[in-house]
Amino acid sequence: MEMARVLQIFDTTLRDGEQSPGVSLNPQEKVEIAKQLARLGVDVIEAGFPVASPGDFAAVQAVAEEVEGPYICALARAVAKDVERAGEALRSADKPCIHTFIATSDIHMKYKLNKRPDEVLRMAVDAVRLARSYVDMVEFSAEDATRSDRDFLCEVFAAVLENGAKIINIPDTVGYATPQEFYDLITYIREHVPGIDQAIISVHCHNDLGLAVANSLAAVKAGAQQVECAVNGLGERAGNAALEEVVMALRTRQDHYGAITNVVTEQLYRTSRLVCALTGVSVQPNKAIVGDNAFAHESGIHQDGVLKERTTYEIMTPESIGLRQSRLVLGKHSGRHAFREKLRELGYSLTEKDINRAFERFIELADKKKAITDRDIEAIIETGRFAVPGTFILEYVHVVSGNTTVPTATVRIRHGDEVVEEAACGDGPIDAVYRAINRATKVPVHLLDYALQAVTGGADALGDATVRVKDNGHIHIGRGTSTDVIEASALAYVHAINKIVNSREKYQSAGEV
Repeated sequence: MEMARVLQIFDTTLRDGEQSPGVSLNPQEKVEIAKQLARLGVDVIEAGFPVASPGDFAAVQAVAEEVEGPYICALARAVAKDVERAGEALRSADKPCIHTFIATSDIHMKYKLNKRPDEVLRMAVDAVRLARSYVDMVEFSAEDATRSDRDFLCEVFAAVLENGAKIINIPDTVGYATPQEFYDLITYIREHVPGIDQAIISVHCHNDLGLAVANSLAAVKAGAQQVECAVNGLGERAGNAALEEVVMALRTRQDHYGAITNVVTEQLYRTSRLVCALTGVSVQPNKAIVGDNAFAHESGIHQDGVLKERTTYEIMTPESIGLRQSRLVLGKHSGRHAFREKLRELGYSLTEKDINRAFERFIELADKKKAITDRDIEAIIETGRFAVPGTFILEYVHVVSGNTTVPTATVRIRHGDEVVEEAACGDGPIDAVYRAINRATKVPVHLLDYALQAVTGGADALGDATVRVKDNGHIHIGRGTSTDVIEASALAYVHAINKIVNSREKYQSAGEV
């Protein structure tokens, strides 16, 4: 059997994924995701777009300083200020990479850039040369490649390779291509670009027609050596190729694609849950690989088949993505040792301080629930691990509501040594709670989105509330969990307000408005 070639996985969750509408990650959250991506075993982490904002610059800089293993990549348009800013942000990275791009399709050059093809070619070459003065590893992307003239595309790629680019990226920027078209394009580029054999061919597919993963795999079949993707398929509009789908397709159908990755697939589920927790974007239950129903069987025929022989209806195992069946059942009488063992079984590596804090929350929850599931523990860890300093602490919430009663909420908020109680009415119990919290904290909040979901089933299910708020152009995500959905909703709102207050202090200290 011919030996499988190793395909590089370029993760863009922190850059293109963060461009999903409503998603905003602070530097600390980006570092935590980047560390998990390093544990996952991706080859490249695209940490952000440094020129976009001081916050993005700080996030890329923090990832470059704190994360080891993968290449740390920064995005830059093919203009000098972008490339220079990217180079500065990556100064501390052990393995830095600058990813510079410019559009090459007629429609983009005419209507977006207002540039002639020769001007675009010159800008591409100049950007690559400048990037090489900062880092050794430079990737060049031809934006909207699938709608570009093929001969011009090959001319641009040949020029940037001659001037120091080591990776050429062929993006299906608007998700326009079909798998056969994309296969043919990769083949054409391989046959018509001088020096292409010395470069890495990368692809970056969007999912506007639901073909991002299919197109990426077609490119692999045609000889691409790197796939750019995002956890849970996050990204602009309909998103990017989903990392977990690309990786598991290659693993499951290695016989067809002849390629493997360095990804530790047992880390896929946890990575997915972490990204859900920090972005506030959940995956649908029937999502491939990491959805709640991905390994669930309800049909009697399916259940019978799986019980007799798992492979009748499962082409991969839950364990292969890190989704394990519980071996320890935890409850209110479980000790710290059992809790620590469960964390180890779930793959968490926490400090003693974090373990103790999580154990306290576990005991509180165990007093309310008869049995604690793995999903409950994951929620405890992920909501507690990324808490911001408690400028405001929710001490009490009480709600009176009903179909013939005006919803009224009373809250008690601690702010340092000061305790404030406020009450308010609203259109519903959650609205009343949020109005009361606004009065108590005196922090104006523009609520963009509110979501509530059950972490597990049953009447005593842990509720997971997520709010997305906007303050001075910055978006903040707050999360709260409790068996009481009113309390979970209140905790999420206070969490978001604390983020607002903390970020305002940082902006003021940095001289921003």
